[in-house]
Amino acid sequence: MLRVALPNKGTLAEPAATMMREAGYRQRTDSRDLSVVDEENEIEFFYLRPKDIATYVGRGDLHLGVTGFDLMEESGSQTQQILPLGFGRSRFHFAAPADAGWKLEDLDGHKIATSYPRLVRSYLSGKRIGAEIVKLDGAVEISIQLGLADAIADVVSSGRTLRQHGLEIIGDAIATSQATLIEREKRADRPENGDVTAIKKVFADRLQGVVLAREYLMMDFDCPEELLPAAEKVAPGLQAPTVSPLSKKGWVAVRTMVPAKQTNRVMDQLAEIGATAILTTEIRSCRAMSANGHAAG
Repeated sequence: MLRVALPNKGTLAEPAATMMREAGYRQRTDSRDLSVVDEENEIEFFYLRPKDIATYVGRGDLHLGVTGFDLMEESGSQTQQILPLGFGRSRFHFAAPADAGWKLEDLDGHKIATSYPRLVRSYLSGKRIGAEIVKLDGAVEISIQLGLADAIADVVSSGRTLRQHGLEIIGDAIATSQATLIEREKRADRPENGDVTAIKKVFADRLQGVVLAREYLMMDFDCPEELLPAAEKVAPGLQAPTVSPLSKKGWVAVRTMVPAKQTNRVMDQLAEIGATAILTTEIRSCRAMSANGHAAG
């Protein structure tokens, strides 16, 4: 049976559970449950602290995990990313009092409070900046007011919390992150059970299908057959559009996948070419691409 770790709380927990359900997997109905067995799909889900997931996966206690890419990097565990999942996006920044007017180099010789000491040390080392790192488990913004640190390094979303504490961002993002599917680093001296490998592939491919479905819409339209080459340039699909003849002579029906963010622009261009009856529908899941990047099916 495949053992998979999911976040038990925090901003990644509910989106991760929702993605699992969309991929066809059973999930817990009580937030106090620590595990759930999906017998039909031969998977057991474990609900753990997001910061601990990479450690369990890196040790081989669990086969797969869903956690933030930043948390995976911070853990220093023997894990690797299989698939970015497209939710839980965040940026990691330095911040200091707004009235200080600091630049990145001004951090040299000062104390920096953070919950991500490994990431911060690595970044500062690359910039040849020496600073004392103060490790905290949370609420790092208050550390400056309490005199514990001169600056902080933390995840920033809207920046509202920083402003509430009179802080402003210094320099560019240290790192960016999003939820990601991870596994233990592969090594020749620890071969994986073949049955587990097969279930892992199906699991990753299902999640890839959900990710793609969220990024694309299905578009249908009619157009004169002579205009089909021009229409295909505007909406080529992932591989190629599906084209079917209509009962009206010289006309075809076209079905193709288009990036959701480009939908209106594509519709405008198709209408300009001469296409009609243009409509879009949501896609719940698809298998156009496997998680390893190869075409599936």
